[in-house]
Amino acid sequence: MATTVGSASSTSRPPRRTRASPGSRSSAAARFPTTRAPAPRPPHAPPDRHHRRRTRMSRIAFIGLGIMGSPMSVHLQNAGHDVVGFNLTPDRTADLIAAGGTSAGSIAEAVSDVDVVAVMVPDSPDVQDVLTGEDGVFASAKPGTLIIDFSSIRPDVSAALADQATAHGFPILDAPVSGGEAGAKNAALSIMVGGTQDVFDTARPILDAVGKTVVLVGPHGAGQTVKAANQLIVATNIQAVAEAVVFLEAYGVDMEASLEVLGGGLAGSAVLNQKKQNMLTRTFDPGFRIDLHHKDMGIVTSAAREAGVVLPVGAVMAQLMASARANGDGGLDHSGLLRGVERLSGADLT
Repeated sequence: MATTVGSASSTSRPPRRTRASPGSRSSAAARFPTTRAPAPRPPHAPPDRHHRRRTRMSRIAFIGLGIMGSPMSVHLQNAGHDVVGFNLTPDRTADLIAAGGTSAGSIAEAVSDVDVVAVMVPDSPDVQDVLTGEDGVFASAKPGTLIIDFSSIRPDVSAALADQATAHGFPILDAPVSGGEAGAKNAALSIMVGGTQDVFDTARPILDAVGKTVVLVGPHGAGQTVKAANQLIVATNIQAVAEAVVFLEAYGVDMEASLEVLGGGLAGSAVLNQKKQNMLTRTFDPGFRIDLHHKDMGIVTSAAREAGVVLPVGAVMAQLMASARANGDGGLDHSGLLRGVERLSGADLT
């Protein structure tokens, strides 16, 4: 059973000074290995130009090989790390194995002899199970193993799990990502990291292998808080694009040309660029499912209430996500919010 953690009221905490003094090794680096000694070369062997690269490689367990986790694990393997993957549905390990990685039959098996555990699972209870379960990371990994949680979960849960990890001797970062399936496949994710500076510095090569914009945003839980804000912005942007598409189509304008010119002005955005074809072709194969964005909007509204701030657009977006799920669209890409606008406008989607 997972350990129950704190309430949503603990979404922020004061930062701690953790940067190591110049010229000294950080406390995190002293606690766990992040480098591997190269194999000895035969006498008189020519200089090894890959020596420096190999010494930075780690053995990584990657837990959760879904739409995002699978390409991320492959990038880590291709970067030279030794990656072992675990997923509840074993067929999801195929891409990692094809890249040269291996698979494990359980979390305990995957994490038993690694330097780093990466987690990418859907929700707060899933992360709790992975870390605190009977055969989870805390019970099965070596003390000192670095934990990087790429999942998007409640900030208070993330902070409480960080306290538990620290008590068990595991350095940990919350490192939720943004960029969707395309960002994961292109190793171009934006990664918002919560934790201490020394652990962040040690984990940076791992993060850089899967992300393009990698930023330490504050203490434990801060990464999840920033991710919640990200999801608010993305949801609102998708809804605005969807409403614009329905509006433009009602007037019979050239849709390709219209969205092209909108994308070149102040209305342009990554959402418009990435989602316009989904909307024009009504193709909503999931890059990020409405089910997951619904979960994230619940995090936003709950955390906003605890902080005493008012997010009127966020509240409406949470309801629109809930409506999409209630109408059977939860498994679609979040660009499928277009269908909700069409329903409100009287379209027959059957």
